[in-house]
Amino acid sequence: MTGQPGVDGEAIRALVREVLGELLPANGANVAGPASVPARPGPAQEGLAHSVREHVDSVEVVSLRTDADLAGFVLHLLHLFENPKHRDALRAGRLRFQLAATAVPGSVQPSHRVDKGAVTEAMVTAAAKAGARLVLGPRAVLTPLGRDRARAAGVEIVKER
Repeated sequence: MTGQPGVDGEAIRALVREVLGELLPANGANVAGPASVPARPGPAQEGLAHSVREHVDSVEVVSLRTDADLAGFVLHLLHLFENPKHRDALRAGRLRFQLAATAVPGSVQPSHRVDKGAVTEAMVTAAAKAGARLVLGPRAVLTPLGRDRARAAGVEIVKER
């Protein structure tokens, strides 16, 4: 987290350790306590408070190329954990994360061009699944949810003037 004013790398690392300490049980014990959702039948992974099921509701593509990307991902996780439904989905393995594919040097990354109109969260998600970047024309606007999804999914957005 060097070189960025206002970003304390040690504070973020400490926060990540704290969140992971709350999520991962110590010595295989269930840290969720008696109010936790009972584990579903199925193969449990060592050290997880809940069993990981084969059913996956969603997979979010995450790009962690820089310290800022990591900080944004941690904030996104904290936001997800505020909602009990998302928290349970994370613990049960129904919500998973996947690292975004990185372009091989010398290869050309595909791009989706939007000349006009609003670039929504759904459009950004489609671009992320295709591994493409978004090129916005002068008359295209990026919605706030679209911007947030692009950051979370690691979709590059190029605005033409």
